[in-house]
Amino acid sequence: MMSMEYDDLIGVPFVDGGRTKDGLDCWGLAMILLGRQGYRVPDYPIQATAVQEIADVLKDGSECGGYERLNTPECGCIVLLRLSMDVWANHVGICIGQGRFIHAYSKTGVCIDRLSRWRSRIVGYYRPRRLES
Repeated sequence: MMSMEYDDLIGVPFVDGGRTKDGLDCWGLAMILLGRQGYRVPDYPIQATAVQEIADVLKDGSECGGYERLNTPECGCIVLLRLSMDVWANHVGICIGQGRFIHAYSKTGVCIDRLSRWRSRIVGYYRPRRLES
């Protein structure tokens, strides 16, 4: 299992559109952690309250071949979640192993959580296909 560096991000406040350690939203955190693994993923400058737009982008990205769907979570993979029951998915985190994931949540900022706690909201697990060197 791959080891991930993320301790420096725990406690960073949630900021809509945040892409730095001064404040992160869920995709900003995913971009940093995927970048640390050598992946280059696109930025999606979408407000956190635009749940349908987020869902559309996530669904298109996961179904258009940019991401490989995994049957089970792997350390470093993306976990897609449905926070609003009206959409396919509108939140992301990164699996860190031992049944846990890290995410930037509006109520807590960047934190570690258990996958089992969010089981009913998990849409799937994904890994970017193209590894940049």
